[in-house]
Order: sequence, then C-alpha cells, then structure tokens
Amino acid sequence: MTAPEPESGPPRRWGMIESMATAPGPRVPENIDEFRTLAGARLNTFERIAVPDDLAPRRAAVALCVVDNGTGPAVTVIKRAYRGRNAGQWGLPGGRVERGETLERAAARELHEELGLVADPAEVLGVLDDFPAASGFAITPIVTTLSDIADLQPSADEVHSVHFVDLHRLAADGAPHWVHRGDPDTPATPETGLLQMRLAPDMTIHAPTGAMLWQFREVVLLGRRSEAARVAHFLQPDWTHH
Repeated sequence: MTAPEPESGPPRRWGMIESMATAPGPRVPENIDEFRTLAGARLNTFERIAVPDDLAPRRAAVALCVVDNGTGPAVTVIKRAYRGRNAGQWGLPGGRVERGETLERAAARELHEELGLVADPAEVLGVLDDFPAASGFAITPIVTTLSDIADLQPSADEVHSVHFVDLHRLAADGAPHWVHRGDPDTPATPETGLLQMRLAPDMTIHAPTGAMLWQFREVVLLGRRSEAARVAHFLQPDWTHH
C-alpha cells in the first residue's frame, strides 16, 4: 500500500526517490538506496541485446558492482594480476560461465573468487547488452550492488589492485574519449575510433570493459534510450584480441 502524503510541508523522501527514478536525463545518485531505485527503474525498461548461443561458443559474465566506498556510490574496477589471461589489464570482476550456470550465478561466483565478496541475488538490478569480445567470448554485464565491502579480500592470483570509480566521475563529460587506432592523440568519432574511458590520471579503460562502463553510464546515469547506447560495434585495441 502506498504511504499517504503529509497534509503540508515538503514531500516525503520516498516521493523524491520515486521521481528521480522515472525522470529522464542525467542524475547521479548520492547513496546506494538512490542508486538501486534509479538503476532498477532504468534497467527495467532497457531493451537488452543478447548474443545468440550459436554465435557465442564461449560465454563470460562480469559483475558491474556498485558499492559505497565511504564517499558515495562507486563502481568496482580491478586491475588484473600480471599473469595469465588479460595480465595487467583493467577489468570488472568476472570470468567464464561454467556448464549449467546462470549468468547471474557466474558473476556472483567470480566476485567471490576474485574479491571475497558475497552478492545477494536480490541485489541484482538488471543486465546490459552482451559484448562480443575479440577474444571470442560473449561477455554479459550483471548490474548489482553490495551494501558492505568489509570482507573485501582480493585474490593475489587474479587481482593486482582494486579501485572504486565514483559515479560522478563516470557521468562526467570528460570521461569518454574517442581516438584513432594507433594514434591516441588524434581525435575520432564513436563510429570510427577507439573508446577510451579516462576515469583517473592513471586509469584509461578500453573496450570490452570500457564499452560496458560506457553503456552503464549512458543507460543508468544519463538516461539514454536503449537504441542510443549500443556497444557491440565498438572497436577494441589489438592487445585485447586473445
């Protein structure tokens, strides 16, 4: 049952959050509860594109996990250990989907294996487009949240470092850059260039991870329509083709 409005005075807080979720345009949540409301509403109307099974012999799932890192909502990003596949690259916690495993379960398992964090299935807010990576994997981003990261314990075998990207920074005009392949100093367009998500002085993230962060930014934070935020065609650097 909907709570009644007070007879006078300012609107109740629940009404402010509800309006925020349904309003179009940019809106960066200030806390995890606001983020859940906003992301849940916008992802509920997102028309996701999945790569068909016959075109995706290998599947991976990643956790696009928003947490409160002490200063507000932020996306959890990792730099992978300098060994094995994707050594030293920026990424989201995640990995290969095992036989009989759902995408959501795979993302939660990888989050626990790589960072020691336990995701509640109830905290899954939605799923973004599959990204057909040049490595041959179709990567599915699962948008979720965690209320508590006190148990954060990165696996030294898989994770070099853990970083938290503030949602204000992710939504900032200067975050996405498009450059010509092989010449990062030459501007380009989304149709012809490589995406660089410049999220800190020492953090520039390309596709696939950069593409998933860009779509999250466009759909959840900026309120773009589904058809205006597709990423499957984004170019990838040569060093991601393995």
